[in-house]
Amino acid sequence: MNVLLLDQYSDLGGAQQVLAELLPAIRERGWRALVALPGDGKFFDVVRGLGLEVEQIDCWPYRSGHIVADRGRFLLHSLRLAEDIRKLAQRVDADLVYLNGPRFVPAAALAALDCPVLFHSHSWLPPDRSRIVTGLALWWMNAKVVANCEFVAEPWRRYVRPERIATILNGVAGPAEVPLRRPGGPPRIGCIGRISPEKGQLEFVAAAARIHEALPGCQFAVYGEAMFGSPQRKGYAEEVRSAAAGLPIEFRGWVSDVYGALAELDLVLVPSVGAEATTRVILEAFAAGVPVIAFDCGGISEVVVDGVTGVLTRSVEEMARKSVALLKGDATAMARAARAEWERRFTKEKFHDRLLEVMEEWARGPRAMHERATKLD
Repeated sequence: MNVLLLDQYSDLGGAQQVLAELLPAIRERGWRALVALPGDGKFFDVVRGLGLEVEQIDCWPYRSGHIVADRGRFLLHSLRLAEDIRKLAQRVDADLVYLNGPRFVPAAALAALDCPVLFHSHSWLPPDRSRIVTGLALWWMNAKVVANCEFVAEPWRRYVRPERIATILNGVAGPAEVPLRRPGGPPRIGCIGRISPEKGQLEFVAAAARIHEALPGCQFAVYGEAMFGSPQRKGYAEEVRSAAAGLPIEFRGWVSDVYGALAELDLVLVPSVGAEATTRVILEAFAAGVPVIAFDCGGISEVVVDGVTGVLTRSVEEMARKSVALLKGDATAMARAARAEWERRFTKEKFHDRLLEVMEEWARGPRAMHERATKLD
């Protein structure tokens, strides 16, 4: 099978990590894959390192929530992008075009592709023009949608028939064995992910201040950096550092070895706010046997069983209070339950098997129906 895969970023955020980890499984199946990315980020090196084809594609740097603010420029650029997508699909003789994010969806609709399209939806789009344009484009293409949780899937049900929406929860690679917790020393609490308002680093700092008052010996670490070239995110990162002044909080930057970071921690806080999906770091913490306390927002409750595999909270104060209680108690049973849940539901192999199965079925289904209709004619 031949697949054209397009991603809207070449920096390695969460959605890009999902695709990067999927590519070796695609290669193992013997599929031909052509990956198209904008910019000049690290994702290019990942694809080349796997021995797969990769091309740079011009994706207009839309601002979140404003992709059609300038309608003239948007239409002109989409027409140019549609032509690029059409040529790439023809070059690889694509049986399927896989869109890893919404920014390519309108252009793919304009490309009038000869093959099925699958849109992998990793995040919730607000009910604005961008969602409407994306939804109408999905409807026009009769596209398949794979959503990473029901919360993310729900907005697309207005545009896509139910049988063409599949919810597939993410899976992650994990350590072969759960490492022993750090011997002795003060408790270490971490927050892992790109530094951005929706990821809640300011809320983490606020919770850390309250935890520090109750447990002065605690140490805290923020792993991550601002990504995707947004001045707003860079300004937010500076605001987070300023708020953390005077607290025992280290800023460790982006880490490629997430399990190395998790091995340093006794507790992971996930203070995501607003329209979060499920966030990979929760599943990674499950795999590593590190307890998780998260805000109950978006799709997080679809992967965290409150009081069993993790703890759900609704405010900074509650997060701090439950963190103190957990650190003073024994979280061994919760960590074991989370690890067992990862083994049962969230391994990388289970995720890839299901996603590749859906991709293959969708590539064959519409084309097979078209071929049958042609024979009847």
